[in-house]
Amino acid sequence: MKAIVIHAARDLRIEEREPEAPGPGEVEIRLATGGICGSDLHYYHHGGFGTVRLKQPMILGHEVAGHVAALGEGVSDLAIGDLVAVSPSRPCGACDYCLKGLPNHCFNMRFYGSAMPFPHIQGAFRERLVARASQCVKADGLSAGEAAMAEPLSVTLHATRRAGEILGKRVLVTGCGPIGTLSILAARRAGAAEIVAADIAERALGFARAIGADRTINLSEDRDGLVPFSENKGTFDILYECSGAQPALVAGIQALKPRGVIVQLGLGGEMSLPMMAITAKELDLRGSFRFHEEFAVAVRLMQGGLIDVKPLITHTLPLADALKAFEIASDKGQSMKTQIAFS
Repeated sequence: MKAIVIHAARDLRIEEREPEAPGPGEVEIRLATGGICGSDLHYYHHGGFGTVRLKQPMILGHEVAGHVAALGEGVSDLAIGDLVAVSPSRPCGACDYCLKGLPNHCFNMRFYGSAMPFPHIQGAFRERLVARASQCVKADGLSAGEAAMAEPLSVTLHATRRAGEILGKRVLVTGCGPIGTLSILAARRAGAAEIVAADIAERALGFARAIGADRTINLSEDRDGLVPFSENKGTFDILYECSGAQPALVAGIQALKPRGVIVQLGLGGEMSLPMMAITAKELDLRGSFRFHEEFAVAVRLMQGGLIDVKPLITHTLPLADALKAFEIASDKGQSMKTQIAFS
């Protein structure tokens, strides 16, 4: 089978790999679609991020969907031909955090396409993927492209749970890439009364408006665009910080009301915080990392027509054009979510 393998920064190859056979409780999936994530782009451009560096060739990819091709022993709730969204989250189920109900913090997490441990956890961008049946959620009624969006949508659903009560609240989203725009959809579904989105790219803000932001602010054209929201100690109840950029975080904190909630999703590296403002306003700073049980919820929300991700899928290229797909995904001027068609 063919797989998309990163060897070093800017060294992406389509290579042959031996397919695996499903064991007990596993299924073989004929991959249909895979979405290129920001972490995939970090490996492609920089060979890693932060202290996480590539030390060996690694198959990329963790936003995938496909059709069941073979069933391992004991699998009875899936059938050959089923379209499934595949969760990349594979906690051990036995460590302290798993037993405490925090599987996204599993000590022994095996998350597709991650160079955090060594040997690296190989990813899902391959024509044939063996996965646990428990990772697979039936996605009938969806396209394969929509099903592959379950993973990034799950990230924002988890963040929405971390935010707490959203019904009737005023929400600010900074950074309108795929996670930011999906955060808008998640916050609206949770009952946000008003959503304002800020970014430095007008095209990204166009997507934010198209999927339901009440107002957008282009911070490259108006650097002080969030300043009016800082009057009277702030305007917003909740900040989804999706850019990972310190200026966006600082401006968002100034625009929050006292006892507002900051949900940090963006992973742009270490940032200095305005601790006096956080303290004086009694703000809550909450990290949000990955997801687990939200994955099945994401699929159900799309199946029910309650969240529509289709407007965010801008490009789908064949496997043979994987390198071109990564270049397009890197160009925020033309891409929101770029996907690769494996079959």
